[in-house]
Amino acid sequence: MENERETARSARKASGRFAAVASAVMREYGIVVAFVILFVILALASSYFLTERNLLNVLQQTAVNGLLAIGMTFVILTGGIDLSVGSILAFSGVVSASFASSANFGHSSPAIVAILFGLLSGLVLGMVNGVLVARWRVPAFVVTLGMLSIARGLTFIYTNGMPIPNIESQFLFIGQGFVARIPFAVIVFAFVYIVAWVVLYRTRFGRYVYAVGGNEKSARISGVNTRLIMFVVYGISGILAGLGGIILTARTTAGLPQAGTSYELDAIAAVVIGGASLAGGQGKLVGTLFGALIIGVINNGLDLLHVSSYYQQVIKGLIIIGAVLLDSLRKKEE
Repeated sequence: MENERETARSARKASGRFAAVASAVMREYGIVVAFVILFVILALASSYFLTERNLLNVLQQTAVNGLLAIGMTFVILTGGIDLSVGSILAFSGVVSASFASSANFGHSSPAIVAILFGLLSGLVLGMVNGVLVARWRVPAFVVTLGMLSIARGLTFIYTNGMPIPNIESQFLFIGQGFVARIPFAVIVFAFVYIVAWVVLYRTRFGRYVYAVGGNEKSARISGVNTRLIMFVVYGISGILAGLGGIILTARTTAGLPQAGTSYELDAIAAVVIGGASLAGGQGKLVGTLFGALIIGVINNGLDLLHVSSYYQQVIKGLIIIGAVLLDSLRKKEE
C-alpha cells in the first residue's frame, strides 16, 4: 500500500515537472512551434506553397511588414503605439518615386537621392509623432491616429491622387533585384534586423527603451532621459516606415497613393504575436521576426486558398485579439 502511494506521488511529481518544462518551452519557443505548424498545414493545403517562386514572394512581402514591425517593436516596448506607419509608408513611397521618375520633373534623379528623400520624409513624420508624444504628452494613440490621416492626406495632395509611373531601373532594383538568388529587399530587411538587435541588446539605449516601457517614472528618477528615448523610437518607426515605402514602391514600379492601407494592423499583429506586451517593457525582436513571418505566411496562404480579402481582415483581427488575450492570461499566471 505504501509503495503504491509512493509510486503515485512520484508520478505526480514527474507529471508536474514535465508540465513545467513544457510550459517553459512553449513560453520561450511557442512562436517558432506555431510558425512550423502553420507552415506544414499550408504546405499540405496547397501544392504551390512550397515552390521557390512562392517562398521568395513570401519573403519579399514579409520584408516590408518586417521593417514596419521592427520600428513598431521599439515603440511598443516603451508602452506606445504607432498607427501611422502605413500612411507614412505611402507618403515616403510617393516622395521617393517622384525623384526616381522621369514623369514628375522631366528627368529622374539618381536612386540614392530618391532613397534619401524617402527616408527623410518618413523620419520627419516620425519625429513629429515623437515630439507630440514625448514633449507635449499627447497620448500616442491619438497622435498617431491623427498622423495616419494627415500623412494619407499629404500623399494624395502630393500626387493629386494619381500614381507616379516611369521609375528608373536602378531604383527598382531595391524591390525587385536579386543578389545570389536572394531578393535584395530581404537582404535589406536582414541587415536592419541585425542592426536593431545590436541596438536593443548591446547598447545603453536599448536598455533604456526597456526601462521606459517597464516603469517610466522609475526610469526618469534613475536619470534616464525618458522624453528623448520616446522621441527617438518614434523617429526609428518613421524612418523604417519610409524604408518600407521605398521597397514597396520599387516592387510595384510606381508610387501609389493608396499603398500601405491597413499595414499598421499587420505590423502591430506581428509584434503582439511575437510576444510583446502592449503595456510596454516586454518583448523580443526574434518574436517580432517570427510574428512577421507568420503574418506573411497567413496572407500568402489565404490568397493561395482563394479566401476572400474580407475574411482575411476578420482572421487577422481575431489573431490580434487572441494574441493580446494570451498575453493577459500569461500575466495573470505570473
